Amino acid sequence: MDVSLSSRNTYESSRRQSAPGHIGLSVDSSELALQSKRPGIAEYFGRGLFSKKHIEPKSPSQNVPGWKLFGKVAARESPPKDSRTIQQEYEARAGKAGSGGTSPTQPQHGRRKNLDFDPLSTTALILEDRPSNLPAKPVEEAQRHRQEYDEMVAEAKKRELKEAQRKRKEMKERFKQEDSIANAMVVWNHDILPNWDNMRNTRRVRELWWQGLPPNVRGKVWSLAIGNELNITPELYDIFLSRAKERWRSFSETGSEADDGASLADRESSLDLIKLDISRTFPPLFIFQKGGPYHDLLHSVLGAYTCYRPDVGYVQGMSFIAAVLILNLEEADAFIAFANLLNKPCQLAFFRVDHDLMLKYFAAFEVFFEENLPRLFNHFQISNLTPDLYLIDCSLLVWIFTLYSKSLPLDVACRVWDVFCRDGEEFLFRTGLGILRLYEDVLLQMDFIHSAQFLTRLPEDIDSDRLFACIVAMPMLNGNKKWSQVSSSKRRQGSEKMETFVNPGPSLRFSSRISVLCSVHLSLDLD
Repeated sequence: MDVSLSSRNTYESSRRQSAPGHIGLSVDSSELALQSKRPGIAEYFGRGLFSKKHIEPKSPSQNVPGWKLFGKVAARESPPKDSRTIQQEYEARAGKAGSGGTSPTQPQHGRRKNLDFDPLSTTALILEDRPSNLPAKPVEEAQRHRQEYDEMVAEAKKRELKEAQRKRKEMKERFKQEDSIANAMVVWNHDILPNWDNMRNTRRVRELWWQGLPPNVRGKVWSLAIGNELNITPELYDIFLSRAKERWRSFSETGSEADDGASLADRESSLDLIKLDISRTFPPLFIFQKGGPYHDLLHSVLGAYTCYRPDVGYVQGMSFIAAVLILNLEEADAFIAFANLLNKPCQLAFFRVDHDLMLKYFAAFEVFFEENLPRLFNHFQISNLTPDLYLIDCSLLVWIFTLYSKSLPLDVACRVWDVFCRDGEEFLFRTGLGILRLYEDVLLQMDFIHSAQFLTRLPEDIDSDRLFACIVAMPMLNGNKKWSQVSSSKRRQGSEKMETFVNPGPSLRFSSRISVLCSVHLSLDLD
């Protein structure tokens, strides 16, 4: 027993000496006597095989972690410390370590004495003195740093104030616009729409129309303004939609469509081009792409139209027009408006690629372009561009094919659609002149390639009020002739003016190159 106790005491002393920080563990003789006894197997089953053994601290100084072969020492029970106490303790330890063990309450040589600010703040990190092992800052350098810091703070405050003023101004304008829309909505719902036939051409209604339609009445006004000359009914839409689904089902089963009288180009466009273009229609919205809420709806409207008008089929650019209508109308109403809209003379000429009519529209547009913007017109003429590669034709193709829904922000495009439904095709070309006037100074500094790229993809931050102010400044008058008169005159005269720019055999050559331009330019742009 003495040998074992002696060896155990030797082990305890060596264990205490090997503990980190030479932390001792006080053990009395009675405790050693208890530890020397070997417990029986019953005691193991009674208290658990690996039970925790806690040593009761005899004094607060002993309440420190120690070494044990098995189990853990109980955690120290101390009240939680606030952040200020922790900071003071950290400063005290840092001061003790830096001064070689002197009291932390005494001022230490080399410690920072000018901390009249929170040492944990960003200001302290910028303005505090250098460490004691480095040379102190010169007075001039410290003053310069203080001045630079004050200037940075003042500039940051100025930016914050300017940003806050901008946000307040935007909020004020938004509230004003919302109030205006709410008031206009009441007028449209209670006064204008119930008396549409009598009030649609009054001065009051036309002024409200120019300012933009409220979103919740836009679809209704568009339907009334476009009309339904084709007498399409929702039941007729269901018939053509069923026919389109049958063709798609037949193609998926056999790999080729049944010959129902449609051309090969129509069969290919109704399948490949529609699926391709739907995924590229307003991609930032993520609602027309595969899996989006309007993907199948847009597919149905376009497929039904290819069956309704196999002579036109599907042409790239139609998906944007149908998508804008779907966003504002129910499915059947969107199809009715879509079919009637594409049946208008201007849209039908472009989507059927009627070369002669397209040339006449371009010729009429050039008349008003030269009348209203002579400097920009001459700038384009100086480049010696042939009509088939003429800048305005390239941009105008994209603008007309998509009714500006591809080139303008969606909210601005919808406002253009509002007045287009009121004024007809004239407003499409007037909008083109307004865009050219808005960016005239920029375009005068550009060459052909950069101008074409700029006009095809207009800036995203275009302001609708500025654009419409430029459109107002574009009167569609050539002498005493209006757009309808000039356009009708060009239709009667043919395209003699445009043909003077090209070599012998111009009509055939220009028509074929316009056809290639329509397909290639739109395909590249929609990609």
